[in-house]
Parts: sequence; structure tokens; C-alpha cells
Amino acid sequence: MTTAPPTATEALPRPLVHRLLAHAVAGGAGTVPVHAPATGQPIVDLPQSSVADLDRAFAVARAAQRDWAEVSVRERVSILRRFHDLVLAEQDTVLDLIQLESGKSRVHAFDEVSDVAVNARYYAARAERLLAPRTPRGVLPVLTRVEVRHRPKGVVAVISPWNYPLALAASDALPALAAGNAVIARPDNQTALTALWAIDAARRAGLPEGLWQAVLGRGAAIGGEVIARADYADYVDYTGSSATGRIIARQAGERLIGCSLELGGKNPMLVLADADPRAAAKVAVRACFASAGQLCESIERIYVHDTVYDRFVTEFTTRTEALALGSALDYSYEIGSLTFRRQLDTVTAHIGDAVAKGATVLAGGRARPELGPYFHEPTVLTGVTPGMTVYREETFGPVVSIYRVRGDDEAVEQANDTAYGLNASVCGRDVAHARSVAARVRAGSVNVNEGYLAAWGSVAAPSGGLGDSGTGRRHGPEGLLKYVDTQTIATQRALPIAPLPGMSEAMWARTLTRFLGVMKALRQQ
Repeated sequence: MTTAPPTATEALPRPLVHRLLAHAVAGGAGTVPVHAPATGQPIVDLPQSSVADLDRAFAVARAAQRDWAEVSVRERVSILRRFHDLVLAEQDTVLDLIQLESGKSRVHAFDEVSDVAVNARYYAARAERLLAPRTPRGVLPVLTRVEVRHRPKGVVAVISPWNYPLALAASDALPALAAGNAVIARPDNQTALTALWAIDAARRAGLPEGLWQAVLGRGAAIGGEVIARADYADYVDYTGSSATGRIIARQAGERLIGCSLELGGKNPMLVLADADPRAAAKVAVRACFASAGQLCESIERIYVHDTVYDRFVTEFTTRTEALALGSALDYSYEIGSLTFRRQLDTVTAHIGDAVAKGATVLAGGRARPELGPYFHEPTVLTGVTPGMTVYREETFGPVVSIYRVRGDDEAVEQANDTAYGLNASVCGRDVAHARSVAARVRAGSVNVNEGYLAAWGSVAAPSGGLGDSGTGRRHGPEGLLKYVDTQTIATQRALPIAPLPGMSEAMWARTLTRFLGVMKALRQQ
């Protein structure tokens, strides 16, 4: 693998840091130091939010939301359009922030910039139509007029993780704002400046003050408060671990508020008998090792048909070994650093356990401390069996296991042998056949001849998980409409839905029965 020493992290401009921190309602609980994963150098002493800070943030948000709900959808989405332009125009600044805080390579940081821009553009184009009142048929045509309206939830809590700090902080907040809500963000401390940059850009795009704020602190310190307090969040959007997702679901259930949860994954790729091994290997490298494998959608298991197994494995390991590791704030390197010591520890533990129990390392397998504290080589394993930790548990790092299968049925059966169901991939030359196999895989999204970006980047379509991978959807109409409550207003005109004067209840029942039969014959709902 091509490697180079990491470049020194230059200190962030103090005016930029101060400007970003102004969007956080924090400081009442002291500060915590944040360091760059790739180098270990300090980035910022990050202020933390106290319960008093949370009280203030939610009170301001609720007051601002009442005025915002009265603003036309057309005016709201005009801000999304300007935000879109700022994200693209100022991408160098936010790419530097993403890399410094997360340790990922610039190529994978750019995935976040493009994701946010695409989401902003989509909801700017579609929100007005999706939120427009509609008039379905009433119970008595002509006499019953029905109107369905959408009302914003109120204040939405967006709890976003460290691995995609721009995409997962902004792309969920944008449709919530377009729907007329205020947003309280609780980003991870490690990548809070990136999330604050998104809020700052939205303010500069014209978003009124108080509508998108951030509170800062560990989930154990303030996460439960954000959800549990009756005067705080009206809806919760969470991306993170399945264990924490279960806690949030229980807390939201106690308050009878909605929640959307995108959780973990142990995502499979199926390489079919007619697949082009070279093309499939190229797809697999990006699918497995984007953001050093710290991606909920990344592939951790590959099932390869026996007829193409050897050629695929050779091509895949060759490409994996050629990946360049480094931390420059440019496009020089393909793989960056892991973000935390705990991620590195998990990666090394999973590999060590597998090797001790008989697995073989075909590529990678080593930590690279000479590059930075948390660098680890992309790693390919074979001979993984059910008794190994890596077989079922999510690694969330640059580790993938390859399995030989004899046919589609075996591949699908093994792919579905998991509690998770977030993302999957199927590679094959016969696209119609590959799509039929994809339909059998139990996952919220399945990509044919791609790893994850085809489904994830198609923001007009919903994205989310099954089973332990969560509930609810982001993207598409569902990604906006989850942030509203529907209200039905039905107006009865001229005649009541009741017996006419002089008509007995029995006659009314017979009349209504004939009416219902006619409506069925006319194929009316």
C-alpha cells in the first residue's frame, strides 16, 4: 500500500472557530478538548451544554418556530437554494473541517458536500408540492368537501454522529426546516464544528435566527434530556448505533412522539456467476473502504459465486493493496484515518479473533501508527466462520470478509442471515437477473452494480433500514412528510350524513347500502 507521513494540521482560523461556536447554545457545562484523529493535534476546546442551556435553546426554537410556520413554503425553500450554492462555493472550507475532525480522506469528505447539495436542491424543488393541501373525495361526493393539510411537528431534534458530520447533520435538518419546523441539533463532540458550519451557512443563506441551533455534549450527559423532557423535542431524528436507537425509541414511545432511526449494518455484496470480476472488484473497493469503512452503508461481507471467485479475489486484493493511505488536506490519498481509538481497537480485535480461529488475511491486517494514531490498512479476510466475532458483529472499519458460494440461493440465504437490513449490493452482467436477486435480499436499499451511492444518492427515493438497522426513512417524500402531522378538515354541505326528515333508520340503512353498492360498481373509493 502506498503511504506517506501525515501533513501537519494547521490551526483553524480563530475567527472561523468563534463564528461557528456562536451557533451553539453551550458553555454552561465547561469544555472538552477535541483532537484531529489523523495527527493527534488539538483542534478546539469545545463548550458543553448544561440543562439550563437546553432550556434556553428549546425556548428560543419554539418561539422562532411559531413565526416560521406562518412563512410560505416558497420563501422557506428559497433559503435552501441559497444554502445549496454556499455549500458548493465554500466547499474547501468545509472539506478541511470534515477531514480535520473525522480523519477521512478528501474524496470521501466530498461525498458529504455532494450529498447535502443534492438534498437541498431536491427539497427546494419538491417541498411546495409535497406540502400543498390536497382535497380527496369525501364520503358523499359533492356534499362532503375534504381538505388535508400538513402541520409542522414543532421542534425537531436531529442527533447526528461523527462519521458523516455534514451529511447527517444537514440533510435531515433541511427537510425539517422546509416543513416549517425548528431544529435543535446535537452533533457528536468530535465533529461539532462541521455541523456548526452547516448552521452558519444556513444563517448566511437567510434562515431566521433561532430556527437551527446546536447543543453540545455527550449523549450520556444531555442526549436523554433532549428527548425525555416534555417541553423539548416534538420529533427525534437519530443516526447511530442500534443499542442507542433502542433507548431513543423507548424514550420517544414514553412521550408518544415520532422518531426516525438509521442504525447499524452488516451489509452484504453478492457477486453473481456472470459478473465481470474486474468491474465487481472496483465497485467492492469503494463500497467496503469509503471513509475507512466507517459508514453505516459500507459492505462488510462479500459472497462470490464459485465460477468467478478466484478471479474476483485476485482483482479485489490487488486493488485493495494499491490504496494510498494518508491525511493531506487534498485529494492525494484514498484512505484516511479511523476517528477514534475505540474504532481502531474494534478493528484489531475483530481481525485478531478471526486469525486466531483460522481465518486468513489476504490484504492489509495491520495498524499503521507511523502514519497517525488511528490509521489501519484496509483488510481482506477469507475463511471466516460463524464462531468468529467478525462474522456477525458490525466492525465499522476497513475490514471485509469474502465467502465462496455455489449459487444465487446460497448467496441470498447467507446475505439474509443477519439481524441487520440496511444496505446491500448485487453485481452481475445480466441486469434483469441481478435485479431479481436484489429483490430477494432483505435490506432497505439494494444497489445493482454499485455499492451504496446509487441508492443513497438517489434522494427522490426513500432510504432506511429493516430489523436492527432501524425504522423510518430519510430522502424522498417520506423524508419530508415525517416532519409533519396531517390534519383533515371535512365540511358537510346541504344535507347531513343522517336520515332525511321522515326517513326511518331502517330506510336510511337500505338507502346507504344501495349507495355503497353503486359506488363499488363505479369503482369509486
